[in-house]
Amino acid sequence: MSALSGFTPLVTVVGFHHARGPEVESWFGVDDGCDPAADNEWPLLPFMALSDGAHASTEDFSYFTLRHEATATKPATSLFGISCTRQLDASRLIDRPTDVTRSTVQKAVVVIADSPQAFGQVREKLSMVTKAWFAQRNFADVEILKKFQESLVVTLQDQDDDKDQYLGLSLRELIHEFKYQTLVLFKCCLLQPKMLFFGSRCERLCMMQFSLISLIPGLIRNLQDCADPELDNYRQTLVRPTSLKTSERNSLLSYMGLPLQIFGKGSLFGPYTPLQQLDVLADQKTRSYVVGSTNSLLLQQRDRYSDILINLDDESIQITSTSLRAVLALSVPDRRWIDFVTQSVLDTWDESNPGRPKSMGYVGSEEFIRLQFEEYLLSLMASVKYHVYLQDRTSDPRTLLADIEGDPSVDFGSEWVQAWMQTENYSIFHKFTDSHLFDIIEPRHPCAGGLTMEDVQRRVAQQVAELHLDERFTTGKEVLGKHLAEGQKKVSSALNNLWADFEVMREAQRRRHEERQAAADAGVALPEKGGKVLNTPDLTTAQASVTAASKSAGAYLSSWANWAGEKRRGGWARSPATSPTPTPAPTPVPSEKKSKLKRRSGQFSAGEGEGGLMPLRMGKRSFEEEVFSLEDVAPKSGGLKTAPESEDALDGTSQGKAEEKVDHDAEVLETGRGPVVVKVDDGKAAADDEDDAERATTAETAAGEDSVTETPAKEENGAPA
Repeated sequence: MSALSGFTPLVTVVGFHHARGPEVESWFGVDDGCDPAADNEWPLLPFMALSDGAHASTEDFSYFTLRHEATATKPATSLFGISCTRQLDASRLIDRPTDVTRSTVQKAVVVIADSPQAFGQVREKLSMVTKAWFAQRNFADVEILKKFQESLVVTLQDQDDDKDQYLGLSLRELIHEFKYQTLVLFKCCLLQPKMLFFGSRCERLCMMQFSLISLIPGLIRNLQDCADPELDNYRQTLVRPTSLKTSERNSLLSYMGLPLQIFGKGSLFGPYTPLQQLDVLADQKTRSYVVGSTNSLLLQQRDRYSDILINLDDESIQITSTSLRAVLALSVPDRRWIDFVTQSVLDTWDESNPGRPKSMGYVGSEEFIRLQFEEYLLSLMASVKYHVYLQDRTSDPRTLLADIEGDPSVDFGSEWVQAWMQTENYSIFHKFTDSHLFDIIEPRHPCAGGLTMEDVQRRVAQQVAELHLDERFTTGKEVLGKHLAEGQKKVSSALNNLWADFEVMREAQRRRHEERQAAADAGVALPEKGGKVLNTPDLTTAQASVTAASKSAGAYLSSWANWAGEKRRGGWARSPATSPTPTPAPTPVPSEKKSKLKRRSGQFSAGEGEGGLMPLRMGKRSFEEEVFSLEDVAPKSGGLKTAPESEDALDGTSQGKAEEKVDHDAEVLETGRGPVVVKVDDGKAAADDEDDAERATTAETAAGEDSVTETPAKEENGAPA
């Protein structure tokens, strides 16, 4: 206990009365009949011990500061309290007092000491003692509390005042939550503004503030003036160090002017500050403070009670002061340095044990972080001292350091340095330190240098990481996958239903077909879908029709073959290619006959050679091939089938029936589709014969001695027709 080494730690019990509210019930470690709360004017002690919202949790801790009034031998100083709050169902009490009217009983066990150094150990013991006391279910039995107070006297007296103890103050969690803004908060503390912390959990709220101020080496051991803005004992008793042992860390820190006293005259430190203490914050004598609150009413008045608001619930920082916002902008070396520290924490982060690196190494540990901030602070103070040295000796460049280029304080932010030089803690530092501190600590930023590509890449990577794209994409992938699965399920179901419908239709069609087939075999008429009756076909009648059609087709072919035979005998027949016998001259055809034939079929034309008729080629087929073709012989309306396209069969038919005579009552008509035999009367047939004979005689007379010969036509393969 550096401030009050003879102070005896106290233990008290604070309970909540349904009518009177929070009140002190008993004290341990004081004389009988003595009430420290009344002697030191601690009317707000019960409200500090029972924090707002403590009833919402099974166990909660609160940290606060108290002013200890001056005595005949000791000046006024600051005391520190820690309370453990628990609650118990009133029905479980063994001996329930008459004034307990509520369903639950809420009490807090409080420890008051003169330094927060050992609060890490005290917190663990306090938790166990309070839990055991509540487990008794008899609050009248306070023997365990008396023994606890006696053990605290021994525990706190054995503590080394020159040794920093930071048990329970996790810097790793602070940096993990605020990252580069941790340096913003650190430099903000040195400017001594009005800092307000807010959080729904009281213990976390208080520990974050202790973590922040512990970054200033030695400050936890020198908080004797933090409980009241009127206290200024540290400055009044401070003397300038005259000796230095570089091998001893405490000697070096003391010679460099540490700790920087940010809680001097006009300043206040209240880890948990109840609403009843707001009048102290609004007092004109209170120029700066670091306080915390769990009451959301302060959020509505943050412009009045804060220059900067740190909300731990949403991990945000709001700088309400415009001038402070511009000053706290980090320089490029500052950002490079804090990014390095932050990355060391992120690379070794362990969710199951946040206070220890997962690699169990030194990098990223609590001690590593503290030494990094200590190096940064020492470089800052040496650079500012050199900055002042440069201002006093601008006219003599020979006094400048050869290995230092320019003003190194620029790397820490010119505006911030100017603002810090106007604070109370800088005034103490400048007054009680040597002007040539830069001869001991090099006046250079730990990450000095301009902006490089690595800085840009690192900042871009950090900004992308802060967007939590992986988490967002993961969520998006889950939603997309869910929608795709649902869509696939719906499409599959629709296709299955459609296929099932097809199968049902196919099965129905198959059954109808089977029923119709069975009905057809049985000769029964089946009704159609619309109600009409489907008549079963008469197979006997169909067979008779087919037979009659076949006979008619046979007669037609026989007649056609006879007609073709006559034409061949009349001179259309071709001689074989190997026969040397000359072909007899055909009977000349009258011009009227030729014109008639041309008009009827379009298959003849007058010969141009010797006046005879030449066979006309229709594509690759001659006139004879075209005439003797059996294709499309029968009219479609007659129901007859087309004869097969076989020339051999045709020749055989013609030779077999060569001697048969064509009836004179039949006439062969030339059509576009081939010769058709139709019946005519006898008179017309005789008239036609006489016309033919007359035209033939006229053609012979006109021809004279010239004869019309017909060039034998050959088939494509060279065989005689």
